Amino acid sequence: MNSDLDDATRLMRRAKADLAALRGMGDAVVFDDNIFGFHAQQAVEKALKAWLAVLGRDYPFRHDLGELLAALGAAGEIIDDLWPLVDLTAFAVQLRYDDMEIANQLNRNKLVDSVAALLNNVERKIDHG
Repeated sequence: MNSDLDDATRLMRRAKADLAALRGMGDAVVFDDNIFGFHAQQAVEKALKAWLAVLGRDYPFRHDLGELLAALGAAGEIIDDLWPLVDLTAFAVQLRYDDMEIANQLNRNKLVDSVAALLNNVERKIDHG
């Protein structure tokens, strides 16, 4: 597991690509929630791993956002407002392969804003790391 600045930068580059995809998926008829949610989950996962990397911490090669947030919390990072993003974990695991109905339609604008805020926060940490 890499835990260096280059790894964090690489992960953030990919997270930004997922965020750009999210911004282009506003039409729920063309891009269903499973596809949108998958890219949201991927952006968050990569950003959290980048955050751990810039801290010099190893990160797991799994998709569990709760595990990543717990690792950040254990490192002393303030992550309280990020816990709602844990719900996106389902999009990387079961909803990625199943054609399941999602209980509540995603609030795409709010989710894009939350993901963008996370990426901005991690980017600042990389810039100052």
